[in-house]
Amino acid sequence: MYRTSIVLLALATLASQVAAQSSPATNEITIRLSSAKPSVDTGLDLHSGDLVKITASPASPASFACNPAGLTPASAATDALPLPAAPSGALIARLHGQGSTPVLIGSEHELKIEEASHLLLGMNFSGKPSCDGDMVVTVQKTPADSAAKETAQQVSRGQQLKTQLGTAAQVFMQGQFGLGKNESGSSSAVTPGSSATTRSTEPATVLKTSDAPLDGDLRKKIDSLPRRVNDQFNNLGDMVNFVIVGSQKDVQAALDAATWHVADTSNTMAAINAAVQTYGSKDYLAMPMSTLFLFGRKQDFGYEMAEPIAMVASRHHFRIWKAPFTWKDHEVWVGAGTHDIGFAKDRRNNNVTHKIDPAVDGERDNIGISLQKTKLAKSMAYYLPPNPVHDAKNATGDGYRSDGRLLVVFLQ
Repeated sequence: MYRTSIVLLALATLASQVAAQSSPATNEITIRLSSAKPSVDTGLDLHSGDLVKITASPASPASFACNPAGLTPASAATDALPLPAAPSGALIARLHGQGSTPVLIGSEHELKIEEASHLLLGMNFSGKPSCDGDMVVTVQKTPADSAAKETAQQVSRGQQLKTQLGTAAQVFMQGQFGLGKNESGSSSAVTPGSSATTRSTEPATVLKTSDAPLDGDLRKKIDSLPRRVNDQFNNLGDMVNFVIVGSQKDVQAALDAATWHVADTSNTMAAINAAVQTYGSKDYLAMPMSTLFLFGRKQDFGYEMAEPIAMVASRHHFRIWKAPFTWKDHEVWVGAGTHDIGFAKDRRNNNVTHKIDPAVDGERDNIGISLQKTKLAKSMAYYLPPNPVHDAKNATGDGYRSDGRLLVVFLQ
């Protein structure tokens, strides 16, 4: 279950992702322009579509020091200046090849290059300098192809993050207050890999199961399984609702192909991984989940699936344990899956935790559908064990309901 710190971590990750929208690749040079030598060739050849950003500052705070913004009031006749409309001593630029008329730069200016040219910088005076000292000028050139590509990527990525945050907010409101539900009062259908609030206009994927009875030995072993998992205080919680038959390697390969993500095992690792993936312009999809127990030990693996950012409020997730038995020399994995739809108060300690969709069979079937799509599942079957779970509460006090069946998945 999430604590408040995890929610804050996720929101901080969003802020980092927005801030991490990198600027286009640039070429940057710094030039010192002196009143003793008031013009300089930057050596930069420019091409159509390039972006050039120029920033400048005085090298000295003295009252008569040269300032990129120019002198006020003017100390020279403006009609004698290279650019009469600009203050005396102001930073100006010439683009040879794009006309010879100087352009006022001042303290900061951005130029969009329309045709091939060469950049010269200078101070706006002629004859005796009207100021004294140096200016420090930084020129950033962004090539045309890079600027267009990076701008498109930033717009796309920024829009994606806005959508993701909007989805997270919508899911949170629905989970907390019942907002955003359809007219019948039930939540919209959810397909693997989509957010909980996505309203599908396509027919829902049908889970294909076998009607053939399970092997008698396997039935006995499933009958012996605990019906529910528990927390560290031995409070009974989520129900065991699926079984996968296959080696660890095959199970992990199938879940990876189904786009399930292994959850981080600690808040510290979550923070590190979120930062690393944000730096690499990737989405963080492995928020930690709480530790639950089956067979007297914590889960072997936790998996989750959700849109990035929306994972803060909504995610499909499950825990799996390797069973203490095999069937026909095949490993057996036992899982408990639920669908988080918002936040609620943890009745054990008043902390913040996730609120689950009480119709837990939907998550059981979602897991099956996701594996079915990979073509790595040989067959699937429902099985109703003795003493099935129909109505119960999880460890945090939220109620849930089920038809009591387990989904048994046989991998290839």
